[in-house]
Amino acid sequence: MNLNHVGPLPARPAERRRLFRAALTLGCVSVLLLGCNRQTAVDAGAGQRSKKAAVPVLVAETTQKAIPVEIRAIGNVMAYTKVTIRSRITGHLMQVHFREGQEVNQGDLLFTIDPRPVGASLRQAEATLARDEAQLEQARIEFDRSQSLLDASLVSKEDYDRVRATFQAMKSTVLAGRATVSNAMLNVEFTSIHSPISGRTGNLLINEGNVVKAEDDQLVTINQVHPIYVSFAVPEGHLPSIKQEMSKGTLHVEASYAGLEGPVPRGELTFVDNNVDTTTGTIQLKATFTNEDNALWPGQFVQVTLTLNTQPRALVVPSQAVQTGLNGPFVFVVKADKSVEVRPVVPGLSHGTETVIDRGLTAGETVVIDGQLRLVPGATVNVRTDLAPIKTTGQEKQTAS
Repeated sequence: MNLNHVGPLPARPAERRRLFRAALTLGCVSVLLLGCNRQTAVDAGAGQRSKKAAVPVLVAETTQKAIPVEIRAIGNVMAYTKVTIRSRITGHLMQVHFREGQEVNQGDLLFTIDPRPVGASLRQAEATLARDEAQLEQARIEFDRSQSLLDASLVSKEDYDRVRATFQAMKSTVLAGRATVSNAMLNVEFTSIHSPISGRTGNLLINEGNVVKAEDDQLVTINQVHPIYVSFAVPEGHLPSIKQEMSKGTLHVEASYAGLEGPVPRGELTFVDNNVDTTTGTIQLKATFTNEDNALWPGQFVQVTLTLNTQPRALVVPSQAVQTGLNGPFVFVVKADKSVEVRPVVPGLSHGTETVIDRGLTAGETVVIDGQLRLVPGATVNVRTDLAPIKTTGQEKQTAS
C-alpha cells in the first residue's frame, strides 16, 4: 500500500459499471426531453399557422324555390301505328310510286301490280253474268207462260214445277255470277295498293319486276310518327303517386337524348299498363308526343322525365355542396366569423344542378361548394368571388381520400 498517494482512491470495477450505466441513462433522458420540446414547438407553430391561414373556397347561399317532383327513367320511342303492306293478289309488281324513307299520306298510291290478268278475269266474269242474265230472262218468260197455262189447265202440274225449278236455278246462277264479277272488280282494285295511314316508309322489301305472292310477301312497313309514343318503365313503388296525380290532371313527360338540338320534346302520359311485371317489379307507361319536328325516331332510346307535381318552397343548394362522410351526407356551413361548421343534412330529390335539402339547413345560410378537401371543422375560409375551380394538390387529394 502506497501511503504517499494523494486524492480519492480508484473505484472498484463493479462501481465503475454502475457509474457508467447511470451516466448513459441520464444522457438518453436529456436527448428525449430535448426532442419532445422541439416537436412541441413545431406542432404549436404548425397549429398556429393552420389556424391563421384562410382556406380559399367558393360558396353559395341556400334558397327556396319551386322544384318539380320528377321520376326519371330510360324510355324507348315507338311508332304510334305500324302497318306492314302486303299484296292481296298474286301478280307482277309493275311500279313503285315512292322513295324509301319518304313521308306518305293516307290514300297515297304506293304500288301497282300488273292489272291485265285480273282485268281479263273481270271481263270473263261479266260475260258469263250477261249470258246467265239472258237465260234467267228466258226462264222467267217460260215460267210466266207456264203459270198462265196451269191456270187454264192446259199443262200438267209436273211441267209447271219443272219450269219453276229452272227459273229458280237461273236466279241463283245470276246471283253467283254477280258475286264473281264483284270479286273480280275487287282484284282489279287490289292491283293498286294505297297507304292505309299517314307515316314514313321503311325499306323497300320487293323491287319492281318481281312477282308478288298474295298475303305472304311483305312490300314495305309504314310507321306513323305524328304523333309518336315513348314507352318506359318505372318501379312499382311510384304507381300510387302516379295514379293519384293522374286523377288530378294531365301529367307531362319530357324526352331528351345526347345531341338533341332545339327544345326538349314534351308530351303527355296517356297509358298505364294494367299489371305490374312480376319479374322486374316495374310498371309499363306510355307518353304521347306530337313530334311535329321529328325530334323522336322509332326505336330510339331516350332519357324520360315524368313530372308528378311541384314543391312550392323547397330549400335547395348546389349539388356539389353536399358531401358524403362516415356519418352520412353533410355540408360545410360558413359562419359569420368566416369559420366553417360541419352540418349533417338530409338531401331530397335532385333537379338539374341543385339538390333539395329536407333537413339540416335554413334559407339564407352560406355553404361551401368548392374547396372542401382543405377544410376541417373550425377552419377559417377566404371566400372567392370568381367561378374558377379551386386547384387541389396531389398531396391534399391523397390525404382527403
